[in-house]
Amino acid sequence: MTSSVTNARKWGTLVISCLAMLLLALDLTVLHLAIPKLVEDMGPSATQLLWILDIYGFALAGLLITMGNLGDRIGRRRLLLIGTAAFGAASALTAYAPTPELLIAARALLGVAGATIMPSTLSIIRNVFTDQKERTAAVGIWSSISALGFAIGPVVGGLLLNNFWWGSVFLVNVPITIALLVGGWLLLPESSNPKSRPIDLVSVPLSFAGVIGLVYAIKEAAHHGLGQRSVWISAAIGLAALVLFVRRQTRLAEPLIDVRLFRHRAFTGAIGANVVIIFATLAMSVAFAQYFQLVLGWSPLLSGLAGTPGGVAAAIGGGLAGLLVGAIGRARVVTLGLLLTAVGMFLYSRIGLDTSYLFILPAMMISGVGMGFTFAVTNDTILASVPRERAGAASALAETATEIGGSLGIAVLGSVIGGLYSQNLTLPAGLPATVADAARESLGGAVHAATVLSDEVGPALVDAARRTYVDAMHVSMLTGAALLAVLAFAVLYALRGVPKVIPEIVLDDEGRAQETVPVP
Repeated sequence: MTSSVTNARKWGTLVISCLAMLLLALDLTVLHLAIPKLVEDMGPSATQLLWILDIYGFALAGLLITMGNLGDRIGRRRLLLIGTAAFGAASALTAYAPTPELLIAARALLGVAGATIMPSTLSIIRNVFTDQKERTAAVGIWSSISALGFAIGPVVGGLLLNNFWWGSVFLVNVPITIALLVGGWLLLPESSNPKSRPIDLVSVPLSFAGVIGLVYAIKEAAHHGLGQRSVWISAAIGLAALVLFVRRQTRLAEPLIDVRLFRHRAFTGAIGANVVIIFATLAMSVAFAQYFQLVLGWSPLLSGLAGTPGGVAAAIGGGLAGLLVGAIGRARVVTLGLLLTAVGMFLYSRIGLDTSYLFILPAMMISGVGMGFTFAVTNDTILASVPRERAGAASALAETATEIGGSLGIAVLGSVIGGLYSQNLTLPAGLPATVADAARESLGGAVHAATVLSDEVGPALVDAARRTYVDAMHVSMLTGAALLAVLAFAVLYALRGVPKVIPEIVLDDEGRAQETVPVP
């Protein structure tokens, strides 16, 4: 095989990996847009609707670590192709699900399939791009495409929902999976850890229970507050399972997670930065989805288009991150990314009921570039800090931390908005109790409740709810900006001394990681 063919296949592999992440990003952003039509057509109960929304994330987060390790053992290409086929089948099932129960099952299968795709893409990149500078550039491009997918997802979803039934937003995945299967079969090289041992079957349920317990507790706390018994029970189960899981990993010859990795500042600092940046960006996304639609009154499609520049900016930031690493180093690029995101959140705290989009746009672009800088460099640092043979496990751990960070961001900053909104909303006099309760529950509840009120009272309620929501959003954005600014310097300290080019780490004959040059 000539060098040019090898080069062509290498970059073709990156295209396939990026297309796989684009598929996941699109799928993650369309469900909330489809919910109104889905509820109207299928009529699920409130409990069923919650499971439709959450089961995908539960299955995905709980199985990432297991699937990452499975790819290291059976082959990352094989796992990616199996997962892609399953994702396409599950997407078709979801699109045509006739009952809420079958829809929940199909969404669960989508989560399982997604857990095979996420870590496989990064671990394939780690094994194909052996040159450190090329790998950094490749991970930057991968991060850019992921960000772009999150940006265009609402636009694609809005266009489909304007013309077709709710299932079309899932059916669009099928042709993408077919293209992935054909391209992956032709282009992707196989890679695995030839020195691997069988997966420890005790560790699998422990990791699943630990992650699911924590994620469920965070989501329940966000929806119902810390007073719910289920929050503390699930948190206790999750923490206990994780403690047992970590203790078991220290005793295994080949653990699912090598906890010794956390001794390296490069690895630990990058994981921490990933959690911090997703904490902020997901909270911003949720807050502004409501701001655009319920405060400014824009359609889902227009709201999606309005958010697109942020994703484009993140894609640009991810593409430029590798060049910046060569100029100022990893620690400074990640810190710069976090500080830019903090600036964006601060600017968001200055918007009002009728703020011009021309003011919102710079804030969106600044925070988007910051997110792109951070994600590209942290993901590359995580991959570079482990041997190629264990890239699947490392990327799975990074994705799991990202899932938990996103849930925390929505829970913490979302609770700030929700709590301040409920406490400070001043209702028009004489509202029926049921209407008042619905209005205090959320901005969406207030807007919906106003439709059954008189022409005088309804607009007054909506105006009060919008003002209160924007005030609460100001506090949430300022809180997030302050947290990011402080944590940016904590990350700078954690990543200090990490070289621009991290030396290769290899496995010895007994499967132990050996650093060619010590990683700080």
